Amino acid sequence: MQASDSAHAEEFASVLRGRRSIDLFAADAVSDETLKAAIEVARWAPNHRLTEPWRFYLLGRKSMSAVIDLAVELEIAKKGEKAGPVRRARLAGVPGMFVLSSSRSDDELVDRENYAACCCAAQNLMLYLWLQGIGVKWTTGGITRDRRFYDMLGMDAVRESVVGLFWYGVPKVVPTQARRPVAEIVTELG
Repeated sequence: MQASDSAHAEEFASVLRGRRSIDLFAADAVSDETLKAAIEVARWAPNHRLTEPWRFYLLGRKSMSAVIDLAVELEIAKKGEKAGPVRRARLAGVPGMFVLSSSRSDDELVDRENYAACCCAAQNLMLYLWLQGIGVKWTTGGITRDRRFYDMLGMDAVRESVVGLFWYGVPKVVPTQARRPVAEIVTELG
C-alpha cells in the first residue's frame, strides 16, 4: 500500500464516521440529477447472485403530500388529534423523499440476501449524498408497512417490500454522536 492510498483510506474513513441521519433540513431543494447520480452509485452495491433487487420511487410534490396525509392520519390514530399538526409541520419541512424497495423471493435465503443488498445500496447512496452536502434520514415507521402506502406508490406488496422511506435535503443541523469502543463489539476466536 502506498502512502497516498493510506491517506485516501483515512479520508474515506472520516466520511464514514462523519455521516449522520438528519432530522432538520434547510429549505433548499436537491436537484433530481443529484439524486439520480446517487442512485447510479447505489446500484453498484454488492448483491448476491446479481439479483439487483432495488427499486427507487422518487416522490414529487403531489406524492409527498399524499405521504404526509397518510403519516398524519396514522399519527393521529396512534397518539390523538393533537399529534397531527405537529407531524404535518415536521414532514412539511422535508425538501425531498424517496422510497427504496426490495424484490421479494419465495426463497427465504434469496429474500434475506435481497434485503441485505438493498441496505448496502442505501448506504452507498447516503454516503454519496453526504459528500454532496446532502443529508438523509432512513425511516422504517408504520407508514412503510401500511397497505395504503404500497397502493399509493403503485407497488405490489407480493413482489416488493419497502426497505425504507428516505427524507433528504441540505442539513440544517448535523447531530454529534459517539460509538462504543471496538473492543466491546469484537470477539476474537482462536
